[in-house]
Amino acid sequence: MAKKEIDDKGITVKKSENFSEWYVQVLLKSEFIDYTDVSGALAYRPSSYAVWETISEAVDKEFKKIGVQNVYFPMFIPERYLQKEKEMLEGFTPEVAWVTHAGETKLSERLAVRPTSETIMYASYSKWIRSWRDLPMRYNQWNNVVRWEFKDPTPFIRGREFLWNEGHTVFATDKEAMAERDVILSIYRNVLKDFLALPGVVGQKTSKEKFPGAVASYSIEQLMPDMLVVQGPDFHFDGQTFSKAFDIKFLDKEGNTSYAWQNTYAISTRVVGVMVATHSDDKGLVLPPRVAQVQVMIVPIYKNENRDEVLKYASGIFDMLKDSFRVRIDTREGYSPGFKFNEWELKGVPVRIEVGAKEMEKGQVVIARRDTGAKTETDTGSIVGKLNALLDDMQRSLYKKAEEFLAANTHTVKDYEDLKKTLSVKGGIIHAPWCEDRECEDKVKEETGAKITNIPFEQGKLGAKCIYCGKKAKVMANFAKSY
Repeated sequence: MAKKEIDDKGITVKKSENFSEWYVQVLLKSEFIDYTDVSGALAYRPSSYAVWETISEAVDKEFKKIGVQNVYFPMFIPERYLQKEKEMLEGFTPEVAWVTHAGETKLSERLAVRPTSETIMYASYSKWIRSWRDLPMRYNQWNNVVRWEFKDPTPFIRGREFLWNEGHTVFATDKEAMAERDVILSIYRNVLKDFLALPGVVGQKTSKEKFPGAVASYSIEQLMPDMLVVQGPDFHFDGQTFSKAFDIKFLDKEGNTSYAWQNTYAISTRVVGVMVATHSDDKGLVLPPRVAQVQVMIVPIYKNENRDEVLKYASGIFDMLKDSFRVRIDTREGYSPGFKFNEWELKGVPVRIEVGAKEMEKGQVVIARRDTGAKTETDTGSIVGKLNALLDDMQRSLYKKAEEFLAANTHTVKDYEDLKKTLSVKGGIIHAPWCEDRECEDKVKEETGAKITNIPFEQGKLGAKCIYCGKKAKVMANFAKSY
């Protein structure tokens, strides 16, 4: 292949200079996703969908351990259901896509294309729950949702259609419901760390930022390389808001009729975008080994006279690895080894194995690591152990680098001038004292563009005075500009 063709396929902007353009180029040129003719709706190509499958399988496995069962409900929701809970209706109406006709026939009632499933599910819950013996009811569904209201979609981060889980659980008491919070957030946090190599800040959303209809919302907030924060997985304690709206009642052990207590929670494909943005570089995609569709790519290097021998040797390496790793071998004709190296780097394959005549003579392979570019020679007898250790180290290293980035860009300030200066010069997360007054929250957002992303569980030392009004502070809050 000509050098120009390699260059055209590569990333043409630097991550540090034009993050938005770099991010889109990485996603498209690595063949991770593609755009469709529906704005804000993506085509997930095999490598990106494989990441989502790994996430969903890991989360689902943990859900099943704690007794959460999977169900499925329709994606079409009667308008009257949305109207049953006023706060939810007001929160989602701007984003709802409506079905009004079947063919040429106008429907007697508009149907919402699922923005979230509380209303359609809880109409059934009210029929299924009668006694304390029916509780807890811990259901979850994996599906897609549609939210239409915004002008500038960003792949994965802000899309009009995305994939997620919806946990919808019901309990007899508020204490049982709240006990679920830390269990679910821990599952999400561990999956983010162990599979996507992503840290996050766990905390409570303010009343202004909570989920419509929830009593309290909790989130894992993640910092992007452009210093904007994006909300990751979340958990909502809904109290009796929906049980009263949908008449979800039960007879308790004493024979009294009570309204149930409920939770909702989700992880979405947004975290896939955060993963890409966090780990990838100017060469293209960088995938953590545990979510990569292909963990190891073998690239044979040969001339016409030794082609068959080298391919046979490479095939033997493949046979050694196929039971332990997600491995492939690139035997395409008409492409130079250099072109193949660049392509698999662009596509983020964690490890490349190079085998040629020299390696064949020595009984070795050359292992190239995607994140650092480091190359090592390894005897074939020790290759499985070497690769296991290398992939584990890469997974840890990616997380450590992301964790250090989050820590380096989280700043504690004591006064408003320092907050504004830090936001302007450094960006990132600003950890500051707050009096919990909505007016101060609104004023900071109005004057700086930074909102309170959450009130972190790890509070640190409480500042004496509110960052804005100077009254006694009650909590340390995280302020940041966000998507």
